[in-house]
Formats: sequence, structure tokens, C-alpha cells
Amino acid sequence: MEEFEASASAQKTKSIYISTVFGLAMVLLMIGLLGLILVHANNLSRYVKENIVLNIFVDDSAHEPDVLELQKQLESNVMVKQTQYVSKELAAMHLKDDLGEDFVKFLGYNPLSQSLDVYLKADYTNNASIEKFKATLLKNPLVKEVKYQQSLVDDMNNNITSISLVILAFAGIFIVVSVALINNTIRLAIYSQRFLIKSMQLVGATKSFIRKPFIAYGIWHGLLGGLIAIIILMGTLYFAQMQIPDLVVLQNYTEFGLVFLGVIGIGVFISGLSTYLAVNRFLRLKIYQLYR
Repeated sequence: MEEFEASASAQKTKSIYISTVFGLAMVLLMIGLLGLILVHANNLSRYVKENIVLNIFVDDSAHEPDVLELQKQLESNVMVKQTQYVSKELAAMHLKDDLGEDFVKFLGYNPLSQSLDVYLKADYTNNASIEKFKATLLKNPLVKEVKYQQSLVDDMNNNITSISLVILAFAGIFIVVSVALINNTIRLAIYSQRFLIKSMQLVGATKSFIRKPFIAYGIWHGLLGGLIAIIILMGTLYFAQMQIPDLVVLQNYTEFGLVFLGVIGIGVFISGLSTYLAVNRFLRLKIYQLYR
């Protein structure tokens, strides 16, 4: 009979720990998904900003070697991500494709100017930085005109700021809720072991001796929950990429790795800390309080 009770107790403890691990995994999965959303949102913001183009039109009398030298100077600028030289012939070809007819043949000459398309780094894609950059460019005798969509830059930055604030607020609330859920899950698991904790204390075991195995199990459960969450997250990323191939442009595996490490770190830290606090709580209780 005693062997049966011991076996039943061990089976119950095992099932509690398994449910704890999967409960942790589901909460960490949601934290990981939120992290991936933040990474993709940040990369999308950077991608949009770095595709705003500045059209630098050069003087009609400028020679191509001089324009190419200007291009090299621009590429060495800390603000510039990349540049593209657009010759008169290439500009005419693009406009011909847009209009659907050969305007050069109709006019008898090519009225377009050679130009440079400049793409700035995301940190400098705002009107204040662009206007300073534009003023510097116009001092160059080769530069005739600099054009960009000022209203588009304003709207883009305002929308990105608003969306970022909403996402960060949601992330803060979600993390608080997630921590509370993990803490409650751990406390319920430790609650089932409250009589064992008190029995060890009554036979003379020190508090640190009692806490040590529980904290070790808590850390182990947090690690397992994090690994399960990461496996599911990797499957989700793969499925999303299969459904939306363009997402590959926004993917940064270094940032994904940091998110995965963060998921494991959060799982281990919160699980270990919650276990420590829960065990301490039951160590402080009197025997009659364990039945409440």
C-alpha cells in the first residue's frame, strides 16, 4: 500500500512538473512572438526609410567622369547607404517605359539630365538631416537640383513613431501579464510540495538546503520551456516565410538569435526567481496554515 501511495505521489508530481514546463513554454512562446514582431517592425521601418530616394540632378555641361567622382564622394559620406548613377540614356529608357512611347524620337533629342539616386541610412532619413545634406550638396557646382518627397518623409516618420509607441506599450503590458502567469504557474507547482517542504524543515534541514533542489528544478523547467518555445518559434518563422516570401528581406538572424536567447533567459530567470519566492513563502508558514 505504501509503495502504491509513493508511486501515485511520484506520478502526480511528474504530471505537475510536465504541466508546469508546458505552461512556461506557452507563455514564453507568446513573449518570443512579441519579440519577433518587434524585430520585424524595426526592420520594416529601417527598410522603408532606406528606400527613400534623393534625386540629385547635375549640370547639363557636367562630364560623366566628374559625376562619377561626385558619386564616390557621396558614397564615402557617413549618411549615405548607397548611390546609383543614372545616365541620360538610362533616364530616357525609364521614362519611355513609364510613358509607353518613345518621346526622344518624337522630340528629336533627349531633354533629360544625368543624375544620381542617393539612398540614406535609416538614422538620417528625416527632413532635418536631409535638408542639411541638401544644402551641402547645392554648394557643389556640379549639382543643379536636389529633389525628394518631403511630405512622404514627414508622414512616414510620424506614422512609425506612433506605431512604435503602441507596440512598446502593448509589449510592456504583455510582459507584466506574462511574468504574473509564470509566477502563478510556479507557485501552484510548489504548492503541491508544501508538506514536503515543511517536513524537511521539521527534521532540521536548513532553508538553503531545502531551496536548492527546488530552484534547480525551476531553472531546469525554465530552460526546457524556453527550448520548446524556440522550436515552435522556428517552425512559425519557417511557415511564415513559406507563405510570405518577401519576409526574407526583413529577416536578421542575429536579431532572431538574440530574441531566442532572451526567451531562454527570461524563462530561466523568472522561473528560478518565482521558485525561490514560492519556497520561501512556504518555509515561513506555520503547520496549520498549510491546510488553508
